[in-house]
Amino acid sequence: MRVVSKLAAAPLQQFVVRRVTPALSAPHCFIKVRGNATSPISSKESQSQATPTSPIPARAAAARAVRSAKVIDLHAHVVLEAVTGAAGSFGPEVGETEGVPWYRIGEYYLRGVQYKGSPFMDVTARLERMDRYGIDMQVLSPNPLTFFHHIPAEQAAAFCRKHNDALAQLVAKHPDRLAGLAALPMQCPHLAAAELRHAVQDLGLLAPYIGTDFGIPLDHESLDPFYALCCDLDVPLFMHPAPAGIDGPAGDTRLKRFELDIVIGFNLESTVAISTLIYGGVLDRHPLLDIYFPSGGGAVACLAGRMAAAAIAPRPWVSEELRGRGELHKRLQRLWFDTHVHDDGTLQLLRQHCGDDHLIFGTNFAGWDQEQGERPPNTAGIDLLGNTKRLLRLQ
Repeated sequence: MRVVSKLAAAPLQQFVVRRVTPALSAPHCFIKVRGNATSPISSKESQSQATPTSPIPARAAAARAVRSAKVIDLHAHVVLEAVTGAAGSFGPEVGETEGVPWYRIGEYYLRGVQYKGSPFMDVTARLERMDRYGIDMQVLSPNPLTFFHHIPAEQAAAFCRKHNDALAQLVAKHPDRLAGLAALPMQCPHLAAAELRHAVQDLGLLAPYIGTDFGIPLDHESLDPFYALCCDLDVPLFMHPAPAGIDGPAGDTRLKRFELDIVIGFNLESTVAISTLIYGGVLDRHPLLDIYFPSGGGAVACLAGRMAAAAIAPRPWVSEELRGRGELHKRLQRLWFDTHVHDDGTLQLLRQHCGDDHLIFGTNFAGWDQEQGERPPNTAGIDLLGNTKRLLRLQ
């Protein structure tokens, strides 16, 4: 791999931290955030229009681009100026006060982070940095600060539509270097399914990109039609944690010290999400579903043995399918992870428990932790490029 090991990092503070168009034809969503959920879409609905009749130009362009790419970065967030104010009073909004830049989401202000002119918002700056660090192609994903998973569903749907349309326009200008992943209003699975169809079938975005917490347990039956739709469309599902308290519940106040909410909190969220998907039977109900997590999937490599012990014991809530030896690890090896873990020992543990076949390259491009130190994880022997092509269905 020819990616330069020392990558310029942005300040740590950077990640401190519902209009539906007539085309959606969606009835009112009955999912209440943090409330009782009713199934908003049926399996039959999830399969409707699931297979496009011809290749989407953007997807075809991405398939051509990967043929010559040697390094593809799957952990690269983007901030789009076109979505300013697209969530109504929730923003987002970019500004500056007395020379100090800020980024507003609802009542939350992220101060001191320069988005404008940076690779997050300036595509020229992004491409120049990609060239400098030997990255041939990036698959751009939404900014976790603007998942908007806890605001009214229709405002979130409006934002996601605007975001995905703008992202598709951006990658269309640089089809040999950039592709995109779709934002979805997950607090309402019906609206999320409608936007997913639009993003994949109309825009050619490669997959959905969502948070790990949106008020509905990840193993709840109301999400099964959404998971089934991902399989019907033959797209992977990308999950990425987001800071608590931006537009939803405040979260654990202990994590507000030393910026623990991002230093370890994101990893905690990924670990909880993975545990819920496995113990809750989501992977068993959807055997074709591929799910990606960033940064090695949080702490699962360290906790895999303990998680397996709970299944083997078995704890009373463990399903029959999980009780055999090796069953939990089989499900861990169904998931996909990037190798952005900062430490060779951590990567070796991830390889031991999860295997090499589902590991991919990601940088958290231009983020505070893009730098992986003097001795970044040794990925020799892992087919990162081949794995990425298989995950994105771009072989």
